[in-house]
Amino acid sequence: MLGETAEMAAARPELSLSLQFADPAHRAELPRHKVQRWIRAALDELPAEITVRIVGEEEGRALNREFRGKDYATNVLTFDYAHEPVVVADLVLCAPVVAREATEMKLPLADHYAHLLVHGTLHAQGFDHEQDDEAEAMEARETEILLGLGLHDPYTKV
Repeated sequence: MLGETAEMAAARPELSLSLQFADPAHRAELPRHKVQRWIRAALDELPAEITVRIVGEEEGRALNREFRGKDYATNVLTFDYAHEPVVVADLVLCAPVVAREATEMKLPLADHYAHLLVHGTLHAQGFDHEQDDEAEAMEARETEILLGLGLHDPYTKV
């Protein structure tokens, strides 16, 4: 990265990333270096092995139905397999849902992907917004990360 010092590079968590496009519609919005930057920003100090898969509506719906019992496609699903000593997870993002949400929120598509990748990466480390006592902490962490990346606060109404 331009302007990056050796100290800055050493401070970043090690990340092994597999980026897969079952739905190639948004490939241009998700260059590898940006996806890595967004995920690394959300990682604590532990190294990670993360697969990001961009899927269509049909696959997104099937996965959500099979693993969460909900018969609709959702924006991001996190399958976390290990939190320590290496974070191991799959993040599955449904391209049509992400696009619809970005349009509804009047956000650039890449910004919404950044938010969902940060959100999924936090889940991969054990954060859980479905528990009331943890939701506030997770939202605060997401906001901190996204603002640090120069992006929007996803929990502030515009």
